[in-house]
Amino acid sequence: MKIGIEGQRLYRKKKHGMDMVALELIKNLQVIDKKNEYVVFVKPDEDNTCIPAAPNFKVVKLGGGPYPTWEQFALPRAAKAEGCDILHCTSNTGPIRSSVPLITILHDIIYLESVSIFKKAGTWYQKLGNMYRRWVVPPVVKRSKRVVTVSNFEKNRIKNFMGLGDNLVAIYNGVGEHFKKIEDENLLKAAKEKYQLPDNFMFFLGNTDPKKNTPNVLKAFADFNAQSQVKYKLVMLDYDETALQKILNEIGHPDLRSDIYLTGYVVNTDLPAIINQCTVFLYPSLRESFGIPILEGMACGVPVVTSNTSSMPEIAGDAAAIVDPHKPEEITEAIIKILANEDYKAMLCEKGIENAKKFSWRKMAERNVALYEEVYNELNS
Repeated sequence: MKIGIEGQRLYRKKKHGMDMVALELIKNLQVIDKKNEYVVFVKPDEDNTCIPAAPNFKVVKLGGGPYPTWEQFALPRAAKAEGCDILHCTSNTGPIRSSVPLITILHDIIYLESVSIFKKAGTWYQKLGNMYRRWVVPPVVKRSKRVVTVSNFEKNRIKNFMGLGDNLVAIYNGVGEHFKKIEDENLLKAAKEKYQLPDNFMFFLGNTDPKKNTPNVLKAFADFNAQSQVKYKLVMLDYDETALQKILNEIGHPDLRSDIYLTGYVVNTDLPAIINQCTVFLYPSLRESFGIPILEGMACGVPVVTSNTSSMPEIAGDAAAIVDPHKPEEITEAIIKILANEDYKAMLCEKGIENAKKFSWRKMAERNVALYEEVYNELNS
C-alpha cells in the first residue's frame, strides 16, 4: 500500500499546531510501519531537514502557488502521478476533486460555527483562511473515505453539524517525549538567557486567534498582581506587539506591558525548558478541539489552568485547575489557590504528569496505520 501524506507547510520555519501534529505522525509512522510506502508532499521552504530520512518514505517538493491552488491542483495531480492508494490530508482541508481516495483530518469546525467572537475578531489572514475552509470543507468531507478528528467532543460537534456517520472517527493527539521535567540546570539556564526569561513568571501560550482568550487572561493576570505581595511577570511567545498594546488599552491596563515578556518565536524543542521554569501554565482557551499545550504543561510537571469548555475537560481530566474562561475572576482565583496552597499545587503537578502519559504520538500513529489498512481493504474488497 502506498499512502500519500499532505504536509504542505512542514518545511516552513515557524511551525504551529497542525504542522506539529503532521510532523509527529510522520516521525512515528517511520518507527512503527516498515511495510507500507509513504509519499510526503511538501511546499519548498526554509526548514528542509525536519522530516527524517527513511527507506519507505519519499518527500516530494511541489510548487503550485498559494495554499488554495497548491491544495486543489498541484496536490491531487502529484498524488495520482506517484500512484498513491490513499491521500491523507492533515490540516482541516483537502482537494475537492481527487482521483485518489481521501482520509481527512478535521481538527475542528470552529470556522463553520456561528459564534460571534470568531466572526468579529482575528487577523485578515485568519478570516480569509476561514472563508476558504467554509467553501472547501463540506465537499471534501463528503468525498472522504474517513474523517478523523482529535477528541470525542469534536467528533460529536462534527457529527451533529455535518451529519456524518460511521466514517467519522476520533483519534487522540499525543505529547512529545521531550516535554518532561528537566533536572539539568545548565539547560534551564541556557533557555533563560536565550529568551531573557524573568525570575518569577507565569506562562501563557496564546496568539492573536480570538479563541485563545487573551483579553481575559491579561485581566486575570493584572488582577492577581494587584492583589499579590509577590509580583510576577507573564511570558508570552510570538505575539504581535501592536495587537498586544491594543488589547491592553481596551481592557484598561496599558501599564501592564512592563510586566509582559514577549519571547518571539520559540522552536518546539526549546519549549520544555521554558515551561519547566514557570510557576503556572495558563491555557484557559475559549474553544479547543484537543489542547496539546495542556498536556505539554502537565508533562513538564507544572500546574495547569485550563477551561471547562469544549474538549479541555476531556483532555485535562482532574489534573488541572478548571475555570470558566469567560470569567477572569475565576482565572485569578485559580492562580491564587495554586500559589497559596503547596499541597494543591503538588497534587496538580503529580496528577498532570500521570495524565500526560495517557497520550502518545505512537498510539496516534498506530491508530492511523490501522485506519489506512481498513480503508485500503474496503477499496479492494
